[in-house]
Amino acid sequence: MGLSNIGIPGLILILLISLIIFGPKKLPEIGKAFGETLSSFKKATSEIMDDEKPTEEPKK
Repeated sequence: MGLSNIGIPGLILILLISLIIFGPKKLPEIGKAFGETLSSFKKATSEIMDDEKPTEEPKK
């Protein structure tokens, strides 16, 4: 069971629990930080994947 099986009701429940724990003023800051972290992770993994691809040698 992975993250793709959460569904809409599960996401709403997670959002409500987060809202109760962190409050409405802190939630946008946490979302922004999470988005930036996810973006940098994706960038790093794509750079690693690009490094592993074999480069083509130019034809003479």
